[in-house]
Amino acid sequence: MSDEFDVIVIGGGPAGYPAALRAAQLGLSVACIDDWKNTDGSQSFGGTCLNAGCIPSKALLESSEWYHRAQHEFAAHGITLTGASFDLAQMQKRKNTIVKTSTQGILGLFKAAKVTPLPGHGRLLAAHRVEYTPADGAKRLLTGKAIVLASGSVPMALPSVPFDGGRVLDSWGALDMTEVPKRLGVIGAGVIGLELGSVWRRLGSEVVVLEALDGFLPMADQQVAQEARKQLSKQGLDIRLSAKVTGAEVSSAGVNLAYTDATGSHTLSVDRVVVAIGRRARTEGLLADNTGVVVNARGVIEVDAQCRTAVPTVYAVGDCVRGPMLAHKAKEEGVMVAELIAGHYGAVDYANVPSVIYTTPEIAWVGLTEEQVKASGRAYKVGVFPFMASGRARAMEAGSGFSKVIAAVDDDALLGVHVIGPMAGELIAEAVMAMSYSASTEDLQRIMHAHPTLSEGLHEAALAADKRAIDYPNR
Repeated sequence: MSDEFDVIVIGGGPAGYPAALRAAQLGLSVACIDDWKNTDGSQSFGGTCLNAGCIPSKALLESSEWYHRAQHEFAAHGITLTGASFDLAQMQKRKNTIVKTSTQGILGLFKAAKVTPLPGHGRLLAAHRVEYTPADGAKRLLTGKAIVLASGSVPMALPSVPFDGGRVLDSWGALDMTEVPKRLGVIGAGVIGLELGSVWRRLGSEVVVLEALDGFLPMADQQVAQEARKQLSKQGLDIRLSAKVTGAEVSSAGVNLAYTDATGSHTLSVDRVVVAIGRRARTEGLLADNTGVVVNARGVIEVDAQCRTAVPTVYAVGDCVRGPMLAHKAKEEGVMVAELIAGHYGAVDYANVPSVIYTTPEIAWVGLTEEQVKASGRAYKVGVFPFMASGRARAMEAGSGFSKVIAAVDDDALLGVHVIGPMAGELIAEAVMAMSYSASTEDLQRIMHAHPTLSEGLHEAALAADKRAIDYPNR
């Protein structure tokens, strides 16, 4: 096997493997190194997203949602079930099968594209050399004309509540529980905390979410955030804001969490705790001392708008660089740098990166929130269309939430689109495309949408911005 490549990618997650595949499609010789280890000790490509994040969480969200619907919604459809129950072992087996299919699929893509997969640890040295250490510990020295660093991220730990893999879990451990805890504490009301809390609440846990911040989902449009908190609270998530966790007593019986809020000090007793306070760039052990690549105080690799580091032909992409830690943003960065390395044009539209939270209802947005637009001083208009006015949503027993369009008054430019409701993660794609091509509110108004569909909600919200909505009173 050759030790010289046109491109060496360190990291095989949603930033690294697309970079490797695109570079190979463009005729370059490529190696992709990844040191992901599963709980059984095996190695696989796909990073956190495929192994312990996006894909397995969505599998459990889907399974738990079907169980919830069987209990609470089927009767409205005239479907009567007696004694509905669930098999957690089968849910976990299904989840693991989906993960395995996804990760093995990457190896199949690598084989077809002639990418050399190298399971093990990669470390960047000076002069475009990479130290590769496989499982047997026999180090090899590789050289690449270009290097792509795609080392990803890891869960942030809370010093006052350290992970123990048993009672105190990170997001991966929370996906692998083999029994439903009677009472579950979730520290952090962000995307991960709300999704994981939703899974176990649907399966019967009493879930208490402790959030240190005073506001709920501060990164989202606050009209959406308020609706989300209302809907999630109705489902049984006990969301406590301004709750700063100060310590934990762990025993064989459970965990006693100590926290403070505006009313004083409190103790919360739970069976297990999920710490979901965010993720941090994973750059430890990635770089030798003399590489010239700059890492800031937060462990994030410094790059320019095209993901170039301070070293020529060394790039960094995904969660280990600035920007939102999202798999789709990582993928686009990986493709961009592969095209740049091959001498082609490459760019990422950072202004129009969609965000999605896969709770029920789903939450999705792109562009600016109303609060951000208001703070800018630009005159704007807002159109809102509730899903309770959508015939398709009512037919689905999914009438909660709304679509919201924010546009400029002067030139009618779309500034932000926000959806909370059924299939919001799918619906937001239309808004991303519209904003990527500088569409106006009028453009959305004049595009014909099929009836009855959920996408009509975006159409009606755009009409509502000019008080032209057909299916809901203009206000």
